[in-house]
Amino acid sequence: MNKKILSGAIAAGVMVIVIAIAFLPTQTTVIQKNEKLGLYIMTPSATPTISELKDAYADASSTGIGRSNVYIFWSTLEPQQGQYDWKIPDTLMSLNKQNDLKVTLYFSIINSRVFGPFPAWMGTPQLDDNLKEKTVKILDDILSRYNIIDHVIIGGEIDAYFREHESEITKYEEFFTGVYNELKEKHQNVKFGNSFSLHGVLNHKQEDLVGKLNQGDFIGFTYFPVNVLNEIDKTPEDAGKNLERILDLVDNKQIALMEISWSTAESIGGSKDGQIKFMKIVYDFYRKNEPRFEFLSWFRQYDRPIDSCMKSLNPSFDISFGNEFVVQRTAEYICSAGLIDIDKNPKPAWDEFKKQVQINPNS
Repeated sequence: MNKKILSGAIAAGVMVIVIAIAFLPTQTTVIQKNEKLGLYIMTPSATPTISELKDAYADASSTGIGRSNVYIFWSTLEPQQGQYDWKIPDTLMSLNKQNDLKVTLYFSIINSRVFGPFPAWMGTPQLDDNLKEKTVKILDDILSRYNIIDHVIIGGEIDAYFREHESEITKYEEFFTGVYNELKEKHQNVKFGNSFSLHGVLNHKQEDLVGKLNQGDFIGFTYFPVNVLNEIDKTPEDAGKNLERILDLVDNKQIALMEISWSTAESIGGSKDGQIKFMKIVYDFYRKNEPRFEFLSWFRQYDRPIDSCMKSLNPSFDISFGNEFVVQRTAEYICSAGLIDIDKNPKPAWDEFKKQVQINPNS
């Protein structure tokens, strides 16, 4: 056979194979989302663009998480009585919906040491029926607007507030019960609870408080493995033992980890190696107790510049924040707790996070 004819035949055959391959159905890996596992999704910038937020949500969603935390404060949502500013919440909720994420809403009547923050038009609210009715109204409006919210934190890290206001514990218990009962009638599929800072409870020996305020559908916790100076003073293994204490504190209630992290800032005792080790311990704890968990959300996706955390810290959030040394340590912890640095370089724990999220809870 003529060599030109032969080579042409071979070329034609190769072309047929190439075309056939090109039209074969592509196999894409579909990652099953776990609605119990979440991440505090954010960007390195305190004032991100919509494009940056979209990228952050897309990257976070690709790990297999099924939820995120959204923080809405009354003072910014209703700056004028009866007039809501939905712009920022609408943006965040839209991004969650686009990425098929459920939302844990942090709407704190108590926010650590702070009662509020409330809008200026409310004056000085008290834990009474008036505040209860206003709280029910605004939460009903939020939940009616966003059907992807399935968990609500009504009081956040309340142990810090009640260290100084022990006499108000009974009032808050009655307030929470009233808000819970009215909202539950209309939003039966939404679960409501309070959160405590596990490190605060243990550092200040407030274990009994968790039992006194174990209301709602679940008990939430934040946990940073720090001492009263907000420095990491534990090994990952020791911090894991603290997590085990949760089960004793809550009796038979469902539990949630609203924010849990390990900072990589060496100045306060953190490290990248420690972050990975602790992450493995956290998710082992989750898998061992998965039926007890409502959700577990890691804090946080990105680092931020230390000065941005310094500016955002409210000096009244912690009894020790009057000390500039402690404020600095707190900023260093929070802004270096991300899984990706401010230059968008993933830390080793980012890959570990993706791995842990995708492990079957029953494996």
